Amino acid sequence: MTTRTASAAADPVMESRDDLLRTFIKGEKPKEAWRIGTEHEKFVYRRSDYRAPSYDEPGGIRDLLEALASCGEWQPVLENGNAIALAGPDGTVSLEPAGQLELSGAQVENLHQTCAETGRHLACCKEAGERLGLGFLGLGMWPDKTRADMPIMPKGRYAIMLKYMPKVGNLGLDMMLRTCTIQTNLDYGSEADMAQKFRVGLALQPLATALFANSPFTDGKPNGFLSYRSHIWSDTDPDRTGMLPFVFEDGFGYERYLDYALDVPMYFVYRDGRYIDVAGQSFRDFMEGRLPGFSGEKPLLSDWTDHLSTAFPEVRLKSFLEMRGADGGPWARICALPAFWVGLLYDQTALDAAWDEVKHWTLEERQTLRDAVPKLGLKAVAPGGEPLREFGRRILAIAESGLKARAHLNAAGDNEEGFLDPLREILAKGQSPADQLLGRYHGDWQGDVSHVYEEMSF
Repeated sequence: MTTRTASAAADPVMESRDDLLRTFIKGEKPKEAWRIGTEHEKFVYRRSDYRAPSYDEPGGIRDLLEALASCGEWQPVLENGNAIALAGPDGTVSLEPAGQLELSGAQVENLHQTCAETGRHLACCKEAGERLGLGFLGLGMWPDKTRADMPIMPKGRYAIMLKYMPKVGNLGLDMMLRTCTIQTNLDYGSEADMAQKFRVGLALQPLATALFANSPFTDGKPNGFLSYRSHIWSDTDPDRTGMLPFVFEDGFGYERYLDYALDVPMYFVYRDGRYIDVAGQSFRDFMEGRLPGFSGEKPLLSDWTDHLSTAFPEVRLKSFLEMRGADGGPWARICALPAFWVGLLYDQTALDAAWDEVKHWTLEERQTLRDAVPKLGLKAVAPGGEPLREFGRRILAIAESGLKARAHLNAAGDNEEGFLDPLREILAKGQSPADQLLGRYHGDWQGDVSHVYEEMSF
């Protein structure tokens, strides 16, 4: 989740809809300026007993941030005197609510740089882990921890969200405390380009979920899902999640997404270094100077930026587009996710071909696929009755063509296609990563899920 790294003191006041829309319009960039941002989370555990460490304990999360700060040019980000993130040339290292560690990577030009950045971060994590007795697990869901086992990080926004979540869904606390994801952030050139990318990304998000499904265990046993993380979003908060049917309506653009975002209930307002609970209140009232506790006050730009980060649809618009459907996983899949989306969305021929594959799908067909994938993975059926595995082969071929057309080579002369190899392997086997973990659980592991720490740690 978003971490503040600067004060809001100099922010302009948002006086009108045009002020709000400017966030999306300013995101438009010429193609040569399009960049790739990759975010990935991993679980932190004590090697001695697999316990999730607290923030304050010796060798815990605070000490981990301090150790990571010494690995490169990182500066701590403080909240109420506590280090809750690091800022540096490779982006931001931040904490999820229960101490999941996230790298929100820098905006880079190509996938070679993305994977190199990931490698530097993971090398620092392993070095720090050796010193502190910590390990890092690449899954989409804690395999054996209950909610009660989870520590809570000292971030004000999380306290507000943890209080509000149970009021609007049954699984929101699991989302916050027990899940990890990989995410790709991509640019757009115009409102029309944004709309086409949004539609393709949203329609194909269930395929990405199936390819990266990696959360089949809960409380030490199979949970009946391949991506339980994806299932969790179906019962988190209906006001801020889902497949956004309006994205496929004629005329979709910035104005329509603005209306959606304005209707997402607020969580907080940040003032003078602290988060103030306004959970459930209306940002529309804030724009009119009628927010309870802030009478006569209108939002700042940072309030709007914060608010946009509290909507959690499968694809999210800020001043860029976020692809949000993948479970956490190992290094190779961290590199594969941006390769998948860059190949599809950053070459116009590939983007048009992908849109041709999904543009005839109905709202009901898109939702049916979204609902099926968390349990079935690649065994789900695409609209029209085609096995999702076969449909996925065609989409991956389109992504390959898009990466070829980009022709970004590394020093060895390799283009970006190689980063799709993990997905080629998954489709060749016809099994999501979670299927393979379940095979191990029922086979060599003999029902002991703790073996996942040996096989899925970085």
